[in-house]
Formats: sequence, structure tokens, C-alpha cells
Amino acid sequence: MPSILLFALAASVATFVGGSFALKFRDQLHLILGFSAGAVAGVALFDLLPEAISLGARYHASATVALFVALGLFGYLVLDRLVFLHAHKEDEEPHAARGSFGALTLSAHSFLDGVAIGVGFQASAALGAIVTAAVLTHDFSDGINTVNLVLKNGGGWKKAFRWLLVDAAAPLLGAASTLLFHISESAIGLVLAVFVGTFLYLSASDLIPESHHRHPRALTTVMTLLGAGLLYLVVRLAH
Repeated sequence: MPSILLFALAASVATFVGGSFALKFRDQLHLILGFSAGAVAGVALFDLLPEAISLGARYHASATVALFVALGLFGYLVLDRLVFLHAHKEDEEPHAARGSFGALTLSAHSFLDGVAIGVGFQASAALGAIVTAAVLTHDFSDGINTVNLVLKNGGGWKKAFRWLLVDAAAPLLGAASTLLFHISESAIGLVLAVFVGTFLYLSASDLIPESHHRHPRALTTVMTLLGAGLLYLVVRLAH
């Protein structure tokens, strides 16, 4: 019990440090957004997707896993278009609800990170440590991404900081929750697949276009590739 919460606390600290970094350097938001776009896509493609395929393949056809990826992507698109972008087309102002929902999605993912840590330690201490290492590799970027989504959509630094606290607390709460209920591997695989779709949508439709808006595209493109490449390296090293 104490070891599980200690490892989950490390994930919370990593999230908080990442978000604090984004707040401190928010004057360079377009560059951080470029990095964040690559990091979000990298988390989806190099971390969540392989895990969803690995877990899902034991219980479901590959087409089912792909369907849940699509449900995440198109489900977020529907929410984005019908709920959070109800303003007139000519209105270019950011929509605060969009940033909040994006931060909520990332916080939910962080909660599942904590669940993964708890489930890993239920299986064995070695597996729990491996899962924790994988979680730590992208929770730093989760903190950055949470802050960026709020700031990019018109939220102030105080609001971004509040969401960062939520995101940072999520892994600890997720790990603690595994003491109360059990999530089957088959269900976790499909949930991860949904997050793959939502993260790809966030990266491609939101963060990448905004990072290029009125800024040198060459440098922001380099930052996007750097974000994706860094996530690829750390996930590979963690495994």
C-alpha cells in the first residue's frame, strides 16, 4: 500500500513540474504548443496505442480496438463541434470550455495512469515499477499539455494552475482507487484505445494549428517533431 502511493506520488510530482514549466515559460507559448502537439501525439502513438493493442488483442479483435480509437477521435470531434464551438464561425476567440474539457481529458488519462500503477503492483512489485517508469515518461508532458490547453483557449494562469493541481492529484487518486475496485484488462485496453483517438484529435486539430498561428512554422515544426521524438525515446527506454 505505501509503496503504491509513493510511486503514484512520483507521477503526480512529474505532472506538476511539467505544468509549472509551461506556466513559467508561457511567453514562448507557441514553441511550447509545438512541443506539446508532438508530445500528445507521441503519447498516443508510442505509449497508449501499443498498450491498447497488447491488452485488447487478448480479448478483442483488432477491428474492435480500432473501433474504440475511432470512437475516441470522432466522439471528441462531435463534442468539440457541437458543444464547445457553438460560437459563430467568424468568431476566432478561444472558447474556455474547450480548454477545460481538454484539461479534464488529460486529467482522466492521468487518473488511469494511477490505476495502471496500482494494478501493476497488484500483479507484482517488478511489474508495478515498470509501469511506473512508463507513466513517469509522459506525465511530465501531461502537465505541460494541460496548462497549454487552458492558456491557448483563453484561460488565465490561475485557471491553468487549478487544472494543473487536478491533473497532478489524479495519478495518486487513481492508484488509491485500485484498493476499492478492480478493472479488467479487457476494459482497460478499450479505454486506452479511446484515449488514443482523443489525444490524436487534440494534437492534430488543436495544438498543431495553434502552434503555427502567426509564428515561424519551421521552428514550431521542429518543436513538434522534437516532442514526438522525445516521447518515443523515453517510452522505448522505459520498456
